[in-house]
Amino acid sequence: MNLVHEIREIARKKNAIILAHNYQRPEIQDVADYRGDSLELARIAADTKAEIIVFCGVHFMAESAAMLSPEKKVILPNPSAGCPMANMADASDVCKLKQQHPNAAVVTYINSTAAVKAVSDICCTSANAVKIVSAIDAEKIIFVPDKNLGNYVSRFVEKEIILWEGFCPTHEHLTARELTDARRKYPDAVVMVHPECTAEVIDIADEVRSTGGMIKFVKETSATQIIIGTEKEMIYRLKKEAPHIEYILPSNALVCPNMKKINLHNLYDALLKEETVITVDPDTRKRGVYCLEKMLELSR
Repeated sequence: MNLVHEIREIARKKNAIILAHNYQRPEIQDVADYRGDSLELARIAADTKAEIIVFCGVHFMAESAAMLSPEKKVILPNPSAGCPMANMADASDVCKLKQQHPNAAVVTYINSTAAVKAVSDICCTSANAVKIVSAIDAEKIIFVPDKNLGNYVSRFVEKEIILWEGFCPTHEHLTARELTDARRKYPDAVVMVHPECTAEVIDIADEVRSTGGMIKFVKETSATQIIIGTEKEMIYRLKKEAPHIEYILPSNALVCPNMKKINLHNLYDALLKEETVITVDPDTRKRGVYCLEKMLELSR
């Protein structure tokens, strides 16, 4: 059986759309209708006319799609595909921190649970975090859950940023030493990293970009070598966009195991059986979707 052909046929017959994050396996990226970062995929999920959204990513992404399109059936092919960073923030603890800082606005990275979004003021992604924090009417910001992204944002705004102590384990693995070694080996290469990396890594980089920003950069740059400081599958996507560039991965640890849990077999089964459906309870959705929609409005 040709799984790719079967997946596309079932999707067509069921009026299903397949979304894949840039960190997904190459074969999943290839079979998807759309590939992108969290912001791009959130926009597509909000606007699609499809009856079924198959989200090839991790749990919080499917949750966000379910919040933005409650009338659609949202499927996560492997329900065990979670996000350690999202699990580092608990809604009750966020509420406690809000009580300690009553004048602060809570800006929550989209890499978070629906419950945390529901007690927040607005969401952001790595692509628009600086813009969102700058635009929101508050001089004190509680930034949840990624301390590295929050620290990066603090470089560009004159606001007090209260950092949650969460982080992405994959990006946290990349060290300044590994990046320095890669630069020494490839002295003419541009160093481009994700803002989920540590401050020490960001200090070394030439470019700090979301995955969507990385795609834009490679389409426009004259560079012929780029050291990529993010999840390794991003290189597959970048090669599609700018194949003439040599991409260098500075660390073998830049692998997100959760992003690798979806494969062609469980994608096929998910479409066929329409499992696993991701839902968000109405009260949580009502409060949380406001944060997502506010983000999309400010990002346009």
